[in-house]
Amino acid sequence: MLPMHCKSAILISTLSLAAGTSQAEPVFETPAFWLESGQNRIKAAEQLEANRAFAKNVILFIGDGMGISTITAARILEGQRKPGNRGGEENSLSFETAPYVALSKTYSANQQTPDSAPTMSAIITGVKTNDGELSVGMQVARQEKSAEVVNTYKVKTLLEQAEEKGLSTGVVSTARVTHATPAACYAHTSERDWESDAQIPAGATVRDIAKQLLDFEYGNGLEVALGGGRSMFLPETTPDPEDNDKFGSRKDGVDLTQRWLAEYPQSAYVYNKAGFDAIDSKQTEHLLGLFERSHMEYEHDRFGDKGGEPSLTEMTEKAIEILSKNKKGYVLMVEAGRIDHAHHAGNAYRALTETIELSNAVRKALEKTNPQDTLIIVTADHSHTFTIAGYPQRGNPIMGLVKQAGEKGFAKDSNGLPYATLGYANGPGYRGQKGRPDLSAVDTTHPDFLQEAVVPLGSETHGAEDVAIFAFGPKAHLFHGVQEQSYIYQVMAHAFKFKAGR
Repeated sequence: MLPMHCKSAILISTLSLAAGTSQAEPVFETPAFWLESGQNRIKAAEQLEANRAFAKNVILFIGDGMGISTITAARILEGQRKPGNRGGEENSLSFETAPYVALSKTYSANQQTPDSAPTMSAIITGVKTNDGELSVGMQVARQEKSAEVVNTYKVKTLLEQAEEKGLSTGVVSTARVTHATPAACYAHTSERDWESDAQIPAGATVRDIAKQLLDFEYGNGLEVALGGGRSMFLPETTPDPEDNDKFGSRKDGVDLTQRWLAEYPQSAYVYNKAGFDAIDSKQTEHLLGLFERSHMEYEHDRFGDKGGEPSLTEMTEKAIEILSKNKKGYVLMVEAGRIDHAHHAGNAYRALTETIELSNAVRKALEKTNPQDTLIIVTADHSHTFTIAGYPQRGNPIMGLVKQAGEKGFAKDSNGLPYATLGYANGPGYRGQKGRPDLSAVDTTHPDFLQEAVVPLGSETHGAEDVAIFAFGPKAHLFHGVQEQSYIYQVMAHAFKFKAGR
């Protein structure tokens, strides 16, 4: 093996990463480079020591719909945006540096391919349930109208346990805060879509999800709730503060944003970037931020929003600042909810951009916390039918058409037409009614381009394969192998020395 000081003098010539050119460029990836890097990884792994202490804080990051292929493609896209990378493939997202990694089986109690309600319920309560239901046992039928039945079979969430024991709690999402993933942290219902009372069917006695956020029955309630979903909290007679020609959706006449201010001391409610930036974390004990009537803008589109919106990273940072004032500790759930929405739309660019922003938020959390007392977990609730295929050469634009190493022009299908690296098994990107289109002159890297889909559907579906779990901090070493999704809750509860389910 060559000594380190000799390696920088060794170059190998490869085809330029600039597609279609033959210009040679130096690359340091010699056999010696790979052997030495592998040895360095072994040395680092041998020095790894598990943090067997219990946790003071837990931060759970959920990339909604962030399957393995999404992580891979986002890693490459971020790498191709950075100077100095050979092709982007060698890049790592912030959470990919985690010392402990496992896989999670995402099936729900009644479906092979799940939705976000039962998967997040499993993560936050340790109990798998039926699709469409939040933090209740599988004994509850979907759209069960009886509050008595729902309450009989509701299962306690990690945030509810934390509040009982005096810890602070928060939820952050780029989706509506009443959407399935954040709602599973504080609400118990037989139907994930019952977000406001306007959606509750006649004769039902169950409470809507927005109301349950204010009716939180444990401790002193959530300290932080940041995301979208303003219309679920405002009466139908109240104009929206940002979109004045729109109104809230609530039929009970209750303004839940004002109730938040009335019930919690040193509380604040904000709905735009200016209000968010003005919040003094040291003086604020309860913060409600609702930045859109429905879901927040995609990260790519955020800067065009009329009222302005904080990024996921900024919301994460503010939440940590408020919650960390509690000397007993805290639980924070942060969701990059719009990864999922972009995939459903067949729009890989926005899905990957959202994933990169999640990586930024995780990086900020790692910077603002003590790795000795804070367990940080990054995972997904489920995957999507998103694929990375063909044989593109190293450094080929991940959003582009396939060009193979040593070949001129684009790779062609059996009909002589070029094809892109990224695609979906189903969804709105289907273009096969009259045969595949010729994409030679199409900018597949454009943010609005919809990747091709094999099966025509109005909305792309979830995928059923396992998803990754990345973990840092105390008890992170308990993540290993292939686990049931409900195991994630078990590790978090154990890290706090909570008794599971109590």
